[in-house]
Amino acid sequence: MESYRLTEMTWPEVQEALKTVKLAIIPVGAHEQHGPHMNESCDAVLATEVSNRLAQRLFPHVLVTPTVNMGVSIHHINFPGTITLRPETLINVLRDMVWSLKKHGIEKFLFLNSHGGNQSTLSVACTTLTHELEVEIFYAKSTAAAKNAMKEHISSTLFGHSCEREVSEALYLAPQLVRPDRLEKGDIVEGKWRNLRPGNALQGTYQYEEMTANGCIGDATKASYEIGQQVVEEALDGLESSIRRMLDL
Repeated sequence: MESYRLTEMTWPEVQEALKTVKLAIIPVGAHEQHGPHMNESCDAVLATEVSNRLAQRLFPHVLVTPTVNMGVSIHHINFPGTITLRPETLINVLRDMVWSLKKHGIEKFLFLNSHGGNQSTLSVACTTLTHELEVEIFYAKSTAAAKNAMKEHISSTLFGHSCEREVSEALYLAPQLVRPDRLEKGDIVEGKWRNLRPGNALQGTYQYEEMTANGCIGDATKASYEIGQQVVEEALDGLESSIRRMLDL
């Protein structure tokens, strides 16, 4: 095996893997609109792909669990097809997954997230479940470590959803997610949301259609496989080195 993926293993294979596994990666995504040019499964698929590649780099010390393929997407709910979990539902799913895997001897976990709307819930889950279940939990946004590639290639002041960065990631990791003939720039709508974005004095919630009429931000027409490769590989380098330090590998 090049990596340990629970969805592709028998129990005797898992039993053997547990002799070397020190960390379980739980991919966390979402099922939500991604404008006219990306499948709604985007975040779940990207979380899975990044987790699998990370597991290859860290074999045989990590194991990838089934993906949590829905997340906290209430801000997208007015676009057709979006399915959202309540924050407490996501935490309860993660609680049961961690509890189950602890029964098999795993005591370190990484929630590897590809949906920004999950981050605050994962922070609470990490704090709560670490103490409740007496395990060690980390969480990370899948491409957060790719600062150099994003600085070099992303020119939009507003990006992060079905934009040049996310579409590029998909072109590299899972091109079936993208409709190349339908790529659009974000159709930005002015409103109170500008005063509630990260970096402002006030933080708060708003619906995505208040910000963008087509469900996108940034400029997906600038996306490319090459940009995706640079973003993803830099992110993987950062995640791998951080995990190696945490596991003393």
